[in-house]
Amino acid sequence: MAAPHSELLNAVRQHAPEAWDILLKRHQLPLYTYVAELLRDKTAALDVVQETFAAAVRNVTSLRDDAKFASWLFGIAHQKCIQHWRRTRRDGTLFVDRADSAPGDLPDANESDPRTMLLQREQAEAFFALVGQLPEAQRSALLLHVLEDFSLEEIATVTAVPVGTVKSRLHHAKRALRHLVEATPL
Repeated sequence: MAAPHSELLNAVRQHAPEAWDILLKRHQLPLYTYVAELLRDKTAALDVVQETFAAAVRNVTSLRDDAKFASWLFGIAHQKCIQHWRRTRRDGTLFVDRADSAPGDLPDANESDPRTMLLQREQAEAFFALVGQLPEAQRSALLLHVLEDFSLEEIATVTAVPVGTVKSRLHHAKRALRHLVEATPL
């Protein structure tokens, strides 16, 4: 059975590196998925995830509620993404080839039927292609809500906006996705 976050965080505060390894491994893939979809660049996503973990290690003492570790960690990642966007806009390298970050690159280890795997991959690619057309703020809120199953309050914490703004972004994202799905030929 996996140790709860509070036990691991207590061990972290006692300078136990094994506890960090467990915590970071638990959140590595969801965090990478979120960041990769926001940035649309695999290499930059790896860098941002690494920066996020480094910041988490440095600032773990600022975490007030151990139960909110995941949203705290995603909040750090969100801020690192914003910093990345600012750097790339300043450098003029904002537009990255989307082919490098196809969402179907992560196979589902639980599936054994190749046809099912192919269909799921195609559906995921189509979904992420549509999500990729949303504005960054809407895309972020939607990914946190759908992929990470974060509550509205947790998304508000991660994105540093009021809950009402999160609701609005989700509403507009869902409406825009609905229009995109309707406009997409089968």
